[in-house]
Amino acid sequence: MDEITHQMHEFNGKTYPCCTSLTMGIIGGKWKTVILYYLIEGPLRYNQLRKKLVGVTERTLSLQLKKLEEDGVIQRKVDGVKPPIKVEYSLTEFGTTVIPLLNAIAEWGELVVENRL
Repeated sequence: MDEITHQMHEFNGKTYPCCTSLTMGIIGGKWKTVILYYLIEGPLRYNQLRKKLVGVTERTLSLQLKKLEEDGVIQRKVDGVKPPIKVEYSLTEFGTTVIPLLNAIAEWGELVVENRL
C-alpha cells in the first residue's frame, strides 16, 4: 500500500483533510448513496425516486438532490414550460465514475447481512 500523504484536498470550495473525507463529503450521508445507487439503472423522475426511498422526507430528498447536482454528480433535466413539468435526474459523466464504489458498498452490505458480521 502506498504511503498515506497528509495534505489538504479542495473540491467545490470546501477543504478536506484526506481523499476519503472528500469522497464521503460528496456521497456520504443516509440518502446520497441510495439516490445514486438507484440512478445507476438510468434516469428517474422525482416521484419515482421518492417512492424508492421509503422514509425520506420531501425536504431531505430535495436538499440531497440539490447538493449532488451542485457537486456535479447528477444532472437535473426539466421538460415542459407549464405544468405538468417533467423533472428527471440522472448521473453525469462524473457521476458514473462512482458506480464501482457504489457497487462495492452494496456488495459489502450484502456480506454483512449474510454473515451477520
